[in-house]
Amino acid sequence: MELIHAFRKLISLVPFKIAKLFNDFGVDGGSAAKALKPKFDVLSKHVATHTGFEVPHVEMNHLILGALIMKSLGSLLFVFGSSLGAIILVLHQAIATPVLYDFYNYDVDKKEFAQLFVKFTQSLALLGALFFFIGMKSSMPNRSSHPKKKAPKTKTG
Repeated sequence: MELIHAFRKLISLVPFKIAKLFNDFGVDGGSAAKALKPKFDVLSKHVATHTGFEVPHVEMNHLILGALIMKSLGSLLFVFGSSLGAIILVLHQAIATPVLYDFYNYDVDKKEFAQLFVKFTQSLALLGALFFFIGMKSSMPNRSSHPKKKAPKTKTG
């Protein structure tokens, strides 16, 4: 349970990052959209060549706004112990991780490969912690569904 408390404390710092992204958002998505556009294009081409599936065109400002909403709503719900918040954060991590940490586009001997691979594995660890939380939450019995049995009254007389 200490792990979950530490994880919640870490997630509670997310609103500060979200506020920074929101202030930078502007009309076009801000610096996050400018940094994400080339990575998203490379991932789209990578998916198209390996799977034959064409990734639909997405406006970067819509993608950034969706990520902001998922991160803020998910972290807010998660801090209050909701499994729904953890599920939203899992979805966010599953979508954002391969786009942000595209280590697969670099040679193994490049410095960028090592940096991105470390961040990718850290993101996978965060994803695992979220799955652990969801599993623990669903395996714990719900206290309200099992009311305490009243002690039988003793009959006098």
